[in-house]
Amino acid sequence: MEIEYRKLGLKVGLEIHQQLDSKFKLFCSCPTKLAPENVKYREVTRNLWLSKSELGEIDPAALYEIARGRKIVYRIPEGHACLVELDEEPPHDINREALVISLSIAKALNARPVDEVYVMRKIVVDGSNTAGFQRTAIIALGGSIEDEDGAVGIQTIALEEDAARKIAEESDYVVYNLDRLGIPLIEISTAPDIGTPEQALRVAYRIGLIMRLSGKVKRGIGTIRQDLNISIESGERIEVKGVDKLELIPKVITYEVLRQLSLLDIREELRRRRLKPEDISEFYIDVSEVMKDCRSRIIKTSLDRGMKVYALPLPGFKGILGREVCSGRRFGTELSDYAKAWGSVGGLIHSDELPAYGISEKDLESLYKYLGLNGDRDAFILIVSDYERADRAFKAVINRLKYAFIGVPKETRAANPDGTTRYLRPQPGAARMYPETDILPLRVDESILREVEKIAIPRPEDVLRILVEEHGISRELASQLIRDPSLHLYLDLVEELRDITSPQIIASTLIVHMKSLKRDGIEVDRISYIDLVKILSAVGRGEIAKEVIPEAIKVVVSGSSFEDFLESRRVLSVEELEKIVEEAIKSNADLVKSRGFERSIGLIMGKVMSVARGRADGALVNTLVRKKLQEFLTP
Repeated sequence: MEIEYRKLGLKVGLEIHQQLDSKFKLFCSCPTKLAPENVKYREVTRNLWLSKSELGEIDPAALYEIARGRKIVYRIPEGHACLVELDEEPPHDINREALVISLSIAKALNARPVDEVYVMRKIVVDGSNTAGFQRTAIIALGGSIEDEDGAVGIQTIALEEDAARKIAEESDYVVYNLDRLGIPLIEISTAPDIGTPEQALRVAYRIGLIMRLSGKVKRGIGTIRQDLNISIESGERIEVKGVDKLELIPKVITYEVLRQLSLLDIREELRRRRLKPEDISEFYIDVSEVMKDCRSRIIKTSLDRGMKVYALPLPGFKGILGREVCSGRRFGTELSDYAKAWGSVGGLIHSDELPAYGISEKDLESLYKYLGLNGDRDAFILIVSDYERADRAFKAVINRLKYAFIGVPKETRAANPDGTTRYLRPQPGAARMYPETDILPLRVDESILREVEKIAIPRPEDVLRILVEEHGISRELASQLIRDPSLHLYLDLVEELRDITSPQIIASTLIVHMKSLKRDGIEVDRISYIDLVKILSAVGRGEIAKEVIPEAIKVVVSGSSFEDFLESRRVLSVEELEKIVEEAIKSNADLVKSRGFERSIGLIMGKVMSVARGRADGALVNTLVRKKLQEFLTP
């Protein structure tokens, strides 16, 4: 299905969050490195409490979290979190280094710095911030990213504290590590000017590249996160959280557009069937007795544990629950997400997917009969749980079913690894920001702006041109390198190994060999800069062949001596190679004579390379093989 995004009125806004590589956290003197696995820690358990605003309103996201009834456990690693993170001590002054880095990135995006930085509190109720809010400060406004489909505006650039790191979660508790809480984070929010999935990818890449080229941001998994705000004209603005891979952005947008279109089609189908929201029953029925002899392992096990099977009849809904809303996800999946989120149940089973899960055709008929439904036009939903959780789950499902008559619900969704999304929570209320009273405003004066000027961020196109024209690496490899966090390591190595090792070999090592080894499970992150210099220097001086670079990296990562490896893989001299070639021809003389020159080249090459692989250049070996074969076969 080809989607005409612009006709649908697609609007996408990006929120890109990137950790800054400052020495200290944003509001204290703790380091910005995550705690190692074996660090000592203490734990504190807290509960979330709900209160009304001054106007007597309750935030919908807060209501959702309190309804889940979960305990929140905070792990406090020694040396990586303090009383500020635990919300037992007021925050310190804002980190000046982080502010300067943020303003330098804002400058590269043509944004205007604010005159004075005011820290605000943004309500966060999922437990990831111990205070119940995130401290954030707008540091620049405006700016834009140039794109082939037109400029995309930058609305705000903020400096804020990162949230705590979730390390465990069950239905009744969640565990956070406070080592990440407070790490400085820049948030770049674009205007909803993006009109296609491809444009979103280009803009996100461009912003990410500018941040990387600053040399002042952290790298690695979890250091950058992209949130998307996606809407179509007849749908609703949906916030998608946690797109951690750049290449997933187009998929997420495409699937969300398809999902909204499908939900609108479902709305029209319900209207065509003359169904109404009041047709949705508010009551569910205990059908445990009907299902007691069912062969479904899920149901039998649950009944044995004292749980019940509850059913919600849905007259006229036959075929609706099984409708696909996007790749691999159906309307029933949407409802199941609500049941899981609000009721902490394992999910739900709906009639459109039966018989399945050990529920037979006979079971299905018995359920239809017991519920007084017609199997040709009606549907039902089953939830297997205790009463309390089932009650919460059904209330959420019933509300979601009623909203199907309206269209697309406004909600916050989480990105799945395949680019689809799942329900996460309601969107918070609009009034979720208020001033931070514990931190004085900071004026952006000339001294701060002078520090900003010292951080010069090159334009991506300038870097690409340098890589291709001055460094002489291929455009394809240069394009990969400029998108990769190892770009800065590459530039350091090129400077270090000037006139020794070619930039092409350095780039291939970082982009091709290191990534291939990592996919194979080799811990390449353990290799030091000094060891890389040793390996690449040996290649540049001709002491080892470039083909053995992956093997050399594996040796160093394993802790073995590179010097011993260097001796064992020393490049053979021309004289030594000639002797090996001559011996290979002599040992296969009869075969060479019967095959002739051309058909013997591959044979002798194979014999020689079995001895010389990794210690000789293949092109040189080929030249010597041809020369010695010609001499041998010439009378």
